[in-house]
Amino acid sequence: MIENLKFSLNATMPVVLMMIFGYICKKTNLLDEHTTSKLNKFTFKAALPALLFTDLSNADFKGVWDGKMVLFCVIVTLLSVGLAIVFSIFHKDKAERGEIIQAAYRSSAAILGIAFVKNIYGEITMAAMMIAGTVPIYNIIAVAVLAATSPEKQGSSKKKLLIDTVKGVVNNPIIIGIFVGLCWSLLEIPQPVIMSKTISYLGNMATPLALIALGASFKVSEAKSKIGVTLGVTFIKLVLFCVIFLPAAIALGFRDEKLVAILIMLGSATTSSCYVMARNFSHRGTITAFAVMLTTIGSAFTLTTWLFLLKTFGVI
Repeated sequence: MIENLKFSLNATMPVVLMMIFGYICKKTNLLDEHTTSKLNKFTFKAALPALLFTDLSNADFKGVWDGKMVLFCVIVTLLSVGLAIVFSIFHKDKAERGEIIQAAYRSSAAILGIAFVKNIYGEITMAAMMIAGTVPIYNIIAVAVLAATSPEKQGSSKKKLLIDTVKGVVNNPIIIGIFVGLCWSLLEIPQPVIMSKTISYLGNMATPLALIALGASFKVSEAKSKIGVTLGVTFIKLVLFCVIFLPAAIALGFRDEKLVAILIMLGSATTSSCYVMARNFSHRGTITAFAVMLTTIGSAFTLTTWLFLLKTFGVI
C-alpha cells in the first residue's frame, strides 16, 4: 500500500509542481498572456502531434494485437463520453459544455498508462493496446465537442456547425499525428536515428510546456465559481467510471497488466492536453485547468485505492 502511494505521488506530484511553476511564472511576470497563448499554440500544433506520433509509431500493434481488449476499450470510451455528455446537459452555460465533456472522459492514458504498467509489470504491451483503443477516439471526440460548443460558433446554423466540426477534425494537428503514427507502425516503416531523435526531442517538450501554460493561465478568481461543476467532473473521472466499468472488465476475464491498463484508462487524471485543445478552440479553459489540477492531485490516492482493491481481490 505504501509503495503504491509512493509510486502514485511520484507520478502525479511533478505534474502539480509544474502547474504551480507556471502559475508563479505568470505572477512574477516571467510569462505574460501573449507568451502563454503562443506556448499553447506551439504545444497544440507541434509538440503534442510529435509526442503522439512517437508513442504510436514505435508501438508494435501487429505483434501484440488483442482485439478483445481494444474493442472493450473502444466501447467503454464511447459509453464514458455518453455519460459525460449527460452530465454536461445539466450545466446552463452551453459554451462550457465541451470543456466539461472532455475533462470528464479524457484520461492521461498514453503517458501515465505506459508508466504505470511498465512500473508494475516491466512491459507495455497491454498499455499499447489500451492506447490503440482510446487515444484516437479521445482526440477525435474532443475536437468534435470543442468545435461544436466553441463560443465562436454559438448561433451558427447546424449545417455550418457540422461542416466546421468536420474540418476541425480533419485538419487537427493532433488527429494528423495519431493517423500518421498508426500508419507508420502498421506499415512497419523504419525511422532513421536522426528523424526519431528530432521528433522525440520535440515530443518531449509537450507535457512540460502544456503544464506550464496551464498553470500560467489559471485564474483563481474564475475557478472559485466553477468549484461545483469541477468537483462533479473529478468524481466522474476518478470514481464513477471505475465503479461502473471495472467490474465489467473483471467479469470479461481481464487480469493483471490488462486490468491495470484499463484502470488507467478509466480512473487516471484528466490529461493536461485537454487545456491546450480547449484554448485552441476559443474556450476559456477555466473548468479544464481546474479539473486537471483536482484530478491530478486526487488520482494519487484514488488510483492507489483501486490498485489496493484489485490486489486484494486477486485480479492483479
